Amino acid sequence: MGKYEPLAQFLRRQQAAEVRLTFAEIERIVGVRLPPSARKQRAWWSNNPQNSVMTKVWLAAGFRSEQVDMEARKLVLRRVPKSAGQPPGTDSQPSSPTQRGRHPLLGAMKGLVRIMPGTDLTEPADPEWGRD
Repeated sequence: MGKYEPLAQFLRRQQAAEVRLTFAEIERIVGVRLPPSARKQRAWWSNNPQNSVMTKVWLAAGFRSEQVDMEARKLVLRRVPKSAGQPPGTDSQPSSPTQRGRHPLLGAMKGLVRIMPGTDLTEPADPEWGRD
């Protein structure tokens, strides 16, 4: 049994579609302190199964993390609905973004580009462009 298995057991016992927890409550459930990266890096709470051992635990229990509030140190774990005829313990989400009908790079640069106020995106960058 892994150190985060008590979280999986806790989540499996829940009847609600969402479970709101603080980081401190998760620590009480698992009986150990979360790593420092859990308090500093929002990405630690992502639903990427290669992210951390604990991520695999909540995914295997049928939940996904949402509404992670790093300042308040709390989050929501939402139950993932099972597809009809799906074997237990398998993720109901398609395995790749392309199978979900979108390109894997869609949104990859979100939040990385800033446009200064007053910038006209329709104006050519080179004033000489388009002149005969």
